[in-house]
Order: sequence, then C-alpha cells, then structure tokens
Amino acid sequence: MTFSLSKSELYFALRKKSVSFAPVNEASPILTITGSDSTSGSGMQADIRTISALGGYALSAVTSITVQTTLGIQQFHDIPAEIVGGQIDAVMNDFQPQIVKLGMIRTLETLDVIIHALKKYKPRHVILDAVVLSSRGDALVSEEVAWAIRRRLLPLCTLVIQHDETQMHGLANRYASAVAVYLSKGETAEKAQEMARSYISTQIARTSDLQGRGSELYNEFINIVESHHQTNSDVHFYADQLNVSSRYLAQVTRRISGKAPKTIIDEYLIQGVERQLATTDKTIQEIAYDFGFSSQAHFTKFFKKMRGTSPTNFRKQN
Repeated sequence: MTFSLSKSELYFALRKKSVSFAPVNEASPILTITGSDSTSGSGMQADIRTISALGGYALSAVTSITVQTTLGIQQFHDIPAEIVGGQIDAVMNDFQPQIVKLGMIRTLETLDVIIHALKKYKPRHVILDAVVLSSRGDALVSEEVAWAIRRRLLPLCTLVIQHDETQMHGLANRYASAVAVYLSKGETAEKAQEMARSYISTQIARTSDLQGRGSELYNEFINIVESHHQTNSDVHFYADQLNVSSRYLAQVTRRISGKAPKTIIDEYLIQGVERQLATTDKTIQEIAYDFGFSSQAHFTKFFKKMRGTSPTNFRKQN
C-alpha cells in the first residue's frame, strides 16, 4: 500500500551562546523536503510542528502544494524543480544541516535535484518517508516516480522507516520527524526510533480516527496540559478541569498512549524547563519558581529524576 524508508543568524547566534533545545545533546538543524498539507495533519506543517515541539530547529524546502481538506486531496501544484533546488541550496549554504527528512516527491525532475543535492552536500542522515498513497487511498505519485525513488534514492538513505499511511493520516510523517530530531541530538538510530515511538504514543489520539468520549477526553487533556503544565503538575487539577475522576483519566490515557497522566504532564514540564535553561539567563531558582516548584531543591530532584543530571550540569554541558 505504501512505500517509505526509512532566522539563520538567530540559530547561529544561539549556538555561539551554547544554547540548546535538546534534552541531553544539542540538536542540529533539520531540513525537511516535502509537500505542504493545508490541513496541517501531515507534510511540511506537521514536520515543523513536531520538530519544534521536540526542541529541534526546522528548515524547509517545499516540493508540492496540495489543496485538501480532512476528506481528501482535491488538487496538487508541484513546485518547479529549479525552485525546489534553489530552496535546498539556500538552506544548505546557510545552515549546513546534517539531518535531512524527505517526504512527498512527485516528479522525476524534483527527484533529480534532490539526488544531486544529497550527493553534493552529503548530510550525515537522510530519512525517507515517501508515501505513495494518502490516508484516503489517493495516489500521491505515479508508478514511474515510485520506481525511481526505490531505484535511485534508496541507496542514498541511511534509515528505513516503514509504515502504512492508510491507517492514520500523518502519523508516520510525525514519527519520522521525531526520529530526525533525536538523531540530530546525537542518539543512535535504534534509540532515536525508540524515543520517537514513545513520543508518538502520547500524541497518537490527536490524529487518530478513534471516536467517543475517551479520545475526545484525551485530546482535551493534552490541550490543557500544554496550557497549564508550567504552573500545575497535579493530576487532580486536570481531572477537575475535565470534570472526571483521576482514575478515569488514568484509564483513558493508559488505553490511548500507554502512559499515566502524571508521566505525560512531567514530559511536557521537563521540555519546558529545558527550554528555559537553554534559552534564558534566569537562575535555577527563578526557573524553579516559574514552574511551580516549592524550592530549588525540589526542582533539582525532579530534574535529576527525569534527566539523570542536575539543572546546573545540564546548562554547563549545553
């Protein structure tokens, strides 16, 4: 059903200040080369959202523009190959990204410029997530292009990611983006995929076709966590906001993501803490109070539990 494998100045200014968005290692910029999805469920928009959510720095080159709704794709507009190549060259010259994620490639001419760029710039990792069919069963590329991707692009890729896109719109796309982020932080391919699976398990209900109170409640829970994790980490607070018991909330989150509500809250909390440590000059104590910890000692204990190191050492290492 499917075929898949697995501004500038601001970024470098942050690097010079030893700023990192990575939990352990510094994330390098990631170039995603794919199509635009006007629903933001997949494609360029989903890549940028996922990469940014995980603390990465997303760069982009658009290959195609789609006219689509949640019911399917109505029309394609393929960007001229020379424009695609120009986007890639501009980003490569300016940022030199070592992680490249490839998605929708619909023409042989675009495939040619991408292959030329990969051979010229030699990024360390190339992740191919080329889907032949959409989640609605629409053909995204011709058989000729699909064959050329297998024959010519496959040898240049460093990681296989296999999936069935017809099962859930954009899920594999976001998974591949998560893998790219973890690779950019220095993780091994195996570890990157493990971490990406864990991340996607938390997000899965948000793009799924599940119906009923459970999936709706899960989505509401994640939305509230995104808004309030900096000031409240108590599960009872979120259960009260949703007008359900803490036990029922736990049943829902475990069924959908395999995680307890507290685990999900703490994951959002630690990511927010790391961004503060990496991007601000606030003291450890100030950050602790910003995130609702009763003391610096309490904050440090939480950070060590989550990351195996102290906030001070994390800041020094990055």
